[in-house]
Amino acid sequence: MTVTETAPAAPAGSAAVPAPPPSLATRVRSVGGSPVRDILAVTARPEVINFAGGLPAPELFDAEGIAAAYRDVLAEEPARALQYSTTEGEPTLRAALAARTSARGLATDADDVLVTTGSQQALSLLATALLEPGDTVLVERPCYLAALQAFGFAGARVVAVPGDEDGIDPGALEELVVRERPRLLYTVPTFSNPTGRTMPAARRAAVAEVAGRCGLWIVEDDPYGELRFEGERVPWIASYEGARDRTVLLGSFSKVMAPGLRLGWLRAPAALLRACAVAKQAADLHTPTVNQLAAARYLADRDLDTHVARVAAAYGTRRDAMLAGLADALPQGSRWTRPEGGMFLWVRLPDGYDTTALLPDVVRHDVAYVPGAPFHADEPDRATLRLCYVTQTPDEIAEGLRRLAEGLGQAVRPRA
Repeated sequence: MTVTETAPAAPAGSAAVPAPPPSLATRVRSVGGSPVRDILAVTARPEVINFAGGLPAPELFDAEGIAAAYRDVLAEEPARALQYSTTEGEPTLRAALAARTSARGLATDADDVLVTTGSQQALSLLATALLEPGDTVLVERPCYLAALQAFGFAGARVVAVPGDEDGIDPGALEELVVRERPRLLYTVPTFSNPTGRTMPAARRAAVAEVAGRCGLWIVEDDPYGELRFEGERVPWIASYEGARDRTVLLGSFSKVMAPGLRLGWLRAPAALLRACAVAKQAADLHTPTVNQLAAARYLADRDLDTHVARVAAAYGTRRDAMLAGLADALPQGSRWTRPEGGMFLWVRLPDGYDTTALLPDVVRHDVAYVPGAPFHADEPDRATLRLCYVTQTPDEIAEGLRRLAEGLGQAVRPRA
């Protein structure tokens, strides 16, 4: 005979105390939010000149051209635009992306491309497809913040590769590959976020050679590469022989068309691309169809390269405005990068400064930056900070630097 026991009844007149719900997953509790997003929330007041965000200049969006693309797509093929689509992406857009990639020196077919909901999703898909908890990932020092988040959520152990003004040191990379047995190397070699630096061709070839000889995936993130306003284009790492079969190239329309479209893509070898497609099926089924078709229509009807050249020229002027004012805005002995394109430059204040501790004092002067510490996977350099120069006009940049000088000058002085 089965005996069934029941919990004792609560005393008359008393309410049962509910048990707490289960806790959040460890990966959510152990990985914090984005410090950049936190800073943007604090500095959302319109009077703040915000050098913290990585926001493209909205007045330079081709709003008319994008609106026309949406109108045409919805007028001519509404059923297709509003319907489910394939996980890999709309064929017309994949073909257009493959053609643009091929025209830039990397032969690509539509079947090599997976459309993603922003290139940030591509990082998440790759982490799902390639990483087990405890696996090692190598990154630049400093590194793009959201990549550190993506790899942290996957439970990876993130190790920074030593480098210099030209980026990753290939010798140090090989030593770490031998010692740590990492699954992949993540890099933004062109107009890096956060430093704005570009890895030279010889260094890229050396990194590709290490990956080919030692067995290593390379994730080459290129959201800024088309925003060049000085110097000559450098070939993708993916185009070098040693890396052709082991490099994933990420791209995005966020910086060259509009971030609100949430359109990115990855180019990868067939087996890895299929694995990422399976991961994407579990994430969102597919990227919004209407956005993909509108982007494909824009590429067919408009000259994106001409638009990008216009944006890059404006950004170059804004970079020059920031470079012109930095010497007066920063403490004597500060150093900074001079990017040839992209959206950011990197500053190091003299020893003893802590840009995280100084930020609240600076924000009181209605200007903001991003402290450099969160961009480091290892021991942070607390004297560093990132400045974005593309969102404001040259006059606004000059005023922002004046406020920055005032804020740094009136902040609590650093320890000796």
